[in-house]
Amino acid sequence: MEESVVADFVGRLHTSEIGTDEPVNGRVLLSQRRLVLATANAKTTIPLASVFDVAVGTVPNDLRSFFSDTVTIAYRMGSTRKTAMVEGEEDDMERFIRILFKALLRGVTVTVRHPAKVGGRVTGASDHTAQIKLSQGALGFLNCPDPFSVDLSTVIDFERTDRTLGGKTRPALVFRHVPDVQTVTSMVTVPDERTLNILGRYIRLEYEEVQTEVEELNPTEEQLEILVSIYSTGGAVNVADVVTGDATETSMILDSLREDALIVDGEAGITLTRKGQMVVTTYLESVNV
Repeated sequence: MEESVVADFVGRLHTSEIGTDEPVNGRVLLSQRRLVLATANAKTTIPLASVFDVAVGTVPNDLRSFFSDTVTIAYRMGSTRKTAMVEGEEDDMERFIRILFKALLRGVTVTVRHPAKVGGRVTGASDHTAQIKLSQGALGFLNCPDPFSVDLSTVIDFERTDRTLGGKTRPALVFRHVPDVQTVTSMVTVPDERTLNILGRYIRLEYEEVQTEVEELNPTEEQLEILVSIYSTGGAVNVADVVTGDATETSMILDSLREDALIVDGEAGITLTRKGQMVVTTYLESVNV
């Protein structure tokens, strides 16, 4: 490689060039331009420009028995779509994942509208071009009038959509996050579907882990009623404001919500945790379907 190597470690690999159904030990080398997966008998070189998707922790059914913590890279070689899988030690993989996403989104220019909403209020913010910058657990936007960064641990939901800018229809991500108490909606319009896929995968890194916990919960109607009451205030609420019936029963429900890490007590009153925000969002979406 002429360019400098930014990641270099030994792992377990599977590519079409290996010629076996089972993964084999090999070396992983990543630069700003390409990914090289080398074994004793084969070498696969993947230009990063050809990568259109990265899935963390997802393994095809026929290889599931061989891999556990895995990164699957989907890429194009001419008109053919291919995949490569990498597994390694936890520390190596955490660093590899972070650097891989950073390299894939390096220099990408997007159009941002932030904040598009604060709570349920439309702000009237304008669209501005910005450059993406990734850092540990965060997504930043630079070279715009008001640079900002979103902590991935505060994202409570996101969706794909399309927007028309300059007469052209482009893919976009709309995501909501809770930097403080109020929910903030940001809108990012990207140049192509490839960028949309990769950016969406990056946002999912921390989002999906919490979402899985949310899906495993089965809140009662009484619990949901209290969560929605807190959510509707757009901030903190006093205990007295959520007592709709028997005070003792309400106190027990609040205790159960604390145990499930859906609410926390602060100086200003009770607020929803990120998980609590996601429970309410999931509930409201199901009601509105």
